[in-house]
Amino acid sequence: MKRFLGFVRKEFYHIFRDPRSMLVLFGMPVVQLLLFGFVLTNEVKDVNIAIYDKAGDNRSRELTNKILSSGYFHLTREIHHQDEIEDAFRSGEIKEVIVFEPGFASKLEREGQANIQLIADASDANMANIIVNYTTGIIQNYTQSMLPDGVQGVGMVNITTRMVFNNNLQGVYMFIPGIMAMILLLISALMTSISIVKEKETGTMEVLLVSPLRPWQIVTGKVVPYVLLSFINAIVILLMGDIVFGMPVRGSWIFLLAESMLFIFLALSLGILISTLTSNQQTAMMISLVALMLPTILLSGFIFPIENMPKILQWLAQIMPPKWFITIIKAIMIKGGGLLMVWKETLVLLVMSGVFLGLAIKKFKVRLM
Repeated sequence: MKRFLGFVRKEFYHIFRDPRSMLVLFGMPVVQLLLFGFVLTNEVKDVNIAIYDKAGDNRSRELTNKILSSGYFHLTREIHHQDEIEDAFRSGEIKEVIVFEPGFASKLEREGQANIQLIADASDANMANIIVNYTTGIIQNYTQSMLPDGVQGVGMVNITTRMVFNNNLQGVYMFIPGIMAMILLLISALMTSISIVKEKETGTMEVLLVSPLRPWQIVTGKVVPYVLLSFINAIVILLMGDIVFGMPVRGSWIFLLAESMLFIFLALSLGILISTLTSNQQTAMMISLVALMLPTILLSGFIFPIENMPKILQWLAQIMPPKWFITIIKAIMIKGGGLLMVWKETLVLLVMSGVFLGLAIKKFKVRLM
């Protein structure tokens, strides 16, 4: 028994002396708890909306102030013409438009009923439902406050809703862009990093380096198969989304595939960088899975709206490549946009690709030359 206790004590010493083990045991649970605790929420706040007030009377302004003072919504734009609504949604700057009918106050006071239309961006079906429900609740509370004390009832304001880009609120519009980003990132980065690290771990990288091939040719040769395989994966996902799930590509296929290739190039650059920072496959796999998959799911806007997160997580989300790629995919596939709509996101991916590739080349030369 004494020998056994001594053996157990030795194992504790080994664990406590290894910073990586301590990080996995105690650091990861804390990080995951904080991330899930702040990210997993159905609340909305500071959602960008637009107001199309055809009435411009005291009741419409009073209700607008009631909606904005709730803390859930932020007035980003005032609409003055029907044609501006589609442009506002396509630009991605707003999530909802609230439309007051002409003569809102007079109809409400004389006829006892008036109409409001809620138009929501349903490219994210869950978020659209939540936003509409929050807005409806505020309007109904306002209506209730207008009734005499002790009188219960709603219906003085008739609310109609319209969903744009996804009339049937299909969940496929949300998960196909996210799945595509996650698959391309994981396959490209994970498999590339493991492939190069495997050569280093088995000692064959040195053999390759003394061959007639130059280092850049070796790395390119290791990467090219994953470029082609990832590109095929992108095409398969898009075709399945269209044929099987009925998600159309409203924009240009060529532009969509070009953006996909840019993201694949970024992921490969990240994979090469990971391979230069690690010396064995297990570490490369852990870094790729923990540092890529979890942030992609939580901080890319794939499942949980970034607008609902604390500011520090919103800032962190800005350095997540999938966040920008998902925005691009939705803009092209769902909204039918082109380069003018996603030029900023495309530029961000280009800059990230250059940074990752530059760091990878620098580290690669230091380690292997």
